[in-house]
Amino acid sequence: MVPTTTMIRDALATYLSQKRMSINQFSGQSGINSGTLSRILSGQQPIAMDHLERITKAMDLPEDYFYSSYVDECFYYSSPTWRRLRPFLVRSAALGRLDCVEQVVQNLLENLVYAPMLFEVAEGLFQEGLWQAAELLYKNVSASEKYQNSERLAVCQYRLFRIAIGDDQTRNLQAAHLFECYLDRLDEADQLDGLKHLAHVYVSMHKWHKVDELAKEMLQLATLRYNLQRQSDRREDNERKTEKPLYFYILYAQLIRSNVYEEIGDYPSALDWVSLYMDGSWIQEDNEEAKRTVAQFQEWGTANRLLYRVMAGQYGALSEYVEYISERPDEIFIALHNIISSANRYDWNVDYILERFASYIPYRTYSTEFGDYNRQVMLDQHTQFLAEMAAYYLHNKREEGIRFILQSLESSARINDESNIIKCVDLFEQHRHLADEEEKGQYKLLIREVQDSHEKKIVQASSFL
Repeated sequence: MVPTTTMIRDALATYLSQKRMSINQFSGQSGINSGTLSRILSGQQPIAMDHLERITKAMDLPEDYFYSSYVDECFYYSSPTWRRLRPFLVRSAALGRLDCVEQVVQNLLENLVYAPMLFEVAEGLFQEGLWQAAELLYKNVSASEKYQNSERLAVCQYRLFRIAIGDDQTRNLQAAHLFECYLDRLDEADQLDGLKHLAHVYVSMHKWHKVDELAKEMLQLATLRYNLQRQSDRREDNERKTEKPLYFYILYAQLIRSNVYEEIGDYPSALDWVSLYMDGSWIQEDNEEAKRTVAQFQEWGTANRLLYRVMAGQYGALSEYVEYISERPDEIFIALHNIISSANRYDWNVDYILERFASYIPYRTYSTEFGDYNRQVMLDQHTQFLAEMAAYYLHNKREEGIRFILQSLESSARINDESNIIKCVDLFEQHRHLADEEEKGQYKLLIREVQDSHEKKIVQASSFL
């Protein structure tokens, strides 16, 4: 069925009539050849994307004014050609016209020959950060190839996983589960990056057995690829590259394994892995990036060696640890989290440390040599940190602990951290007598918000239910 919307050429003809302009005059105004304009107006020539942009600008209209009509022009009033549709898709994505992207994709995928071309556009949009439009393309390409065992389908699922990751831990876990079955269909370079991003999801969920499993797989694959690379100086032109150099994944997997042992309290094993990722002597590359990478892992290792002494209950190591991290601002928050956890475990007074680094308590982003710390991991750490702060103050019957409970509860609800929600509810109910009426009111509102988006079991400890 042919749409009833006004054709662009009709709108142009009306404009020329109202402005009493000739084709030659509009040609001068738009920069389009007068012969081309004449053929467009008579319907003898389809409108190219460049012509559409020039016509719209010359008519002093918003850039996407004719975009809905242009979809009709491409599919109903002329034969669809990729030469016109590709730039239209890219520009629609840039302007946020997802409706036009969706219409084009739905029409094109009636012919599966367009699936590889749409995938190529999606990859470009993904690299440019236009993830909403890229998501539409990946979903549709995936649907067209759902019965294929292709690498393209696996890459679509990997990109959709990356796009889906946000602040909600439950949704992140669902996205991870959906993607994992496609992991081994990816090129090995994408597998390494996929393993890294999957590990971040499971770290934020405290699923340490799964984190260790992924780290082992990353270490094995990265080591294999690096050894093969050392045996040959040649690289195939079409070989896909990892986000980071291969030696990074070896060191990073060792760091993750160290963190896993730290979390389960096996500090001797954690220290064994620290020694491994601090040793970069085996790295063949001798460039600035390699030197910076090795230096960053050595810095983390030095800090973690001090940290593990603190977490093992050696109070004498605390001041040395504090002084070391004080010169590294991007590490201070993580250190504070570890310090307050140790203080709660061993009943230490660390007021002087909290006062010294008070400006690092509010949430902010932190960077490393490799870019910002993973957002999901840092949001989870900050939420846990606020709960630890609450426990620290409430243990000493200090009212400011209530404020940290409310902050942690609010953050827990935002990232859908069910276990910490329960912890905050339990803490508040135990120390309700320290809260003033305003804080009780704020708590009640937060509980109602939690009820609206979580199962009742999460808040059953609340006396409001």
